[in-house]
Amino acid sequence: MRTESGQQAPKTDVSRWKYSALVALHLTFCAALFALCTSAHAQEGKKIPRIGVLVASTAAVQQPRIEALQLGFRDLGLIEGKNILLEYRYAEGRPDRLPALAAELIQLKVDVILAVGGTPPAQAAKKATHTIPIVIVNVADAVADGLVTSLSHPGGNVTGLSTFAPELSGKRLELITEMLPGISRVAILANRDFQGYDGQIKEVEAAAHGLGLQLQAMEVRGAADLKQVFSSLIAKQPGALMTLSDPVTFSLLKQIVELAIKNRIPSNHLQEEYATAGGLVSYGPSYPTLFRRAPTYIDKILKGAKPADLPIEQPTKFELVINLKTAKQIRLNIPQNVLARADKVIR
Repeated sequence: MRTESGQQAPKTDVSRWKYSALVALHLTFCAALFALCTSAHAQEGKKIPRIGVLVASTAAVQQPRIEALQLGFRDLGLIEGKNILLEYRYAEGRPDRLPALAAELIQLKVDVILAVGGTPPAQAAKKATHTIPIVIVNVADAVADGLVTSLSHPGGNVTGLSTFAPELSGKRLELITEMLPGISRVAILANRDFQGYDGQIKEVEAAAHGLGLQLQAMEVRGAADLKQVFSSLIAKQPGALMTLSDPVTFSLLKQIVELAIKNRIPSNHLQEEYATAGGLVSYGPSYPTLFRRAPTYIDKILKGAKPADLPIEQPTKFELVINLKTAKQIRLNIPQNVLARADKVIR
């Protein structure tokens, strides 16, 4: 007697039992192998989210913030290179490079673009795409810059976290007058070509008027003219130096604080990185907090949320950082009432 496959069936009961057992074992093995292959195929077919990180400045100055960003992803169980991919593009403090870098990220078919470094990368990304979600992390005024319709209802493909705090410029100038009683002139160092410059300088001018301070605006466009700018600045003998927020000055923060120390000029900055590098004092939003929060927006978008429906967060935590080491170098005594308010003191 032959089986359906054409093979001769065993004649004895024992032989039939052994044959049946071999057939069953063979079928079990095939089923297990099929399941394994199916699982592997499904794993290979599972898409890993790809996030484009468009940065206005350099990798070196952004390192602490990128580390905070990576911590934020880990908080959500997203590990770079394992279940999420991050594509970094740095403009190196050259805003003119941003459109091409944004185009590169779009060609990579990223799922979300994270714009880092204020308004320029956010606008470059928005001009490049109206469909890929964009998460901002440190734009001062997203409404005034035309990125969103409103903070509560962004209405497009942009959402995220803002550094908008209109009273901040006044508080920074007040801090200077507390540290330097009797001061009359403050030099403002910034890049006039930065789109957010006009809004920032208006806030500073209004605050300076109320405090009876004279402002001396100094323009810096790159490393090549920084020494000349400081030569002109020193000739005007300001009582202090205050930097505004823009990608160019931020990419030059190390050189700026070194020149300020060398010429014994007290400096006031918005970002903590300046104080860490040697700036006298920084007061502004907690940027590590903002960057660690940014992945929550990305995670929501990857799970189906629309940027248009995700309200933009404004900063709630501000930090005062004082560099006492620098104070000693420029021979300045920081009043105790100011030191007592510091969130961090660098000794």
